[in-house]
Amino acid sequence: MARSSAEQMRAWTGPALFGFGFRPFFLFGSAWVACAMSIWVFALSGRITIPSRLDPVSWHAHAFLFGYLGAVLAGFLLTAVPNWTGRLPMVGWKLAALFALWCLGRIAVFLSAHLPVGAAPIIDLAFPVVLGALILQEIIAGKNWRNLIVLALLAVFTIANAIFHIEAMRGVYAAQGFGLRLGLGTAIMMIAVIGGRIIPSFTRNWLVKREHPARPAPPMQRFDKAALLASLPILASWVLAPSSILTAAGLMVFGGLHTLRMMRWQGHHTVSDPMVWVLHVSYLLIPIGALVLSFDVLIGGTGLAAAQHIWMAGAIGAMTLAVMTRATLGHTGQDLRANAATVAIYLCLFAAVGARWMSGRYPELITLSGILWIAAFAGFALAYGPSLARPKTRKTS
Repeated sequence: MARSSAEQMRAWTGPALFGFGFRPFFLFGSAWVACAMSIWVFALSGRITIPSRLDPVSWHAHAFLFGYLGAVLAGFLLTAVPNWTGRLPMVGWKLAALFALWCLGRIAVFLSAHLPVGAAPIIDLAFPVVLGALILQEIIAGKNWRNLIVLALLAVFTIANAIFHIEAMRGVYAAQGFGLRLGLGTAIMMIAVIGGRIIPSFTRNWLVKREHPARPAPPMQRFDKAALLASLPILASWVLAPSSILTAAGLMVFGGLHTLRMMRWQGHHTVSDPMVWVLHVSYLLIPIGALVLSFDVLIGGTGLAAAQHIWMAGAIGAMTLAVMTRATLGHTGQDLRANAATVAIYLCLFAAVGARWMSGRYPELITLSGILWIAAFAGFALAYGPSLARPKTRKTS
């Protein structure tokens, strides 16, 4: 007899950590990125040497973009796809095996200097390939064709990871290579697509609950579709020719389109609720990052790495934290309310982004940015870890 999602999760008698896809990947993804930043801070000071075939900066970039974000994407998709398709979620030892595959990738890339050439990339890429196959299987079985775009973006993200490894093995500085830009551009497009669905939806629910007359523009209307279609060639231009004047002009258009798109979601009415406004501020970092990257090409002075971190640490870091806090509370039976620890997590992340951007002029701020980043993600793991590792709270009437 077919069981509901709730019945299947209740039937799982093993560790609660493997009772739903978001649990292991959100908890250990955040713990990993805090640990990786700690390693990076010590490596910057010369206190340790990273035992990887990747150069230290490239390892640092890979650990975040493909390691951490890969985990969050897995947690999000394994939680969202059952809702999209109406099929049962992955739970139990099958989920544990997929999580173990992600862990092996992190270990292999970190210790790749002690492994045969090519071994770490193969182990690392196994996780997104298996994840993509599982998601494809669910989309086909559920005939949920509209979400093939998300799977396509995951496929491009996996290809970008492979290119990153190939560039590194060929001696290219992968931290500023084609693979990293393709992965970053794809991640920004993912946020634009998925954020464009959830942000106006969550904002509308919040406004309705408070009987506020304002309403955000419905998601994926004509303007949204036009903005997303226009974004594809602009991001492709940045991936292929980041220093081109034409690319800089395109990034300015990109920034303008996504600023207008965000303004249509009525986020200025949500300043009293951190769980909602953090989504809008996180999305705002997409057009800000585009404009800063454009200005870096046109007038210089910003520093490419610092400008790029507005997208990497800012838009991706903040949006993933916003989604992880909301999803953890919602799926563990708690009220969607930001306590003091949650607000501190958000503020530390935004402060880390600001310090990293200013480090283009004041290099000593890089360490401060790293410490604030660790505080944000270690804070999430400590504050939300108990909820992720124990069974769902049962609300009583």
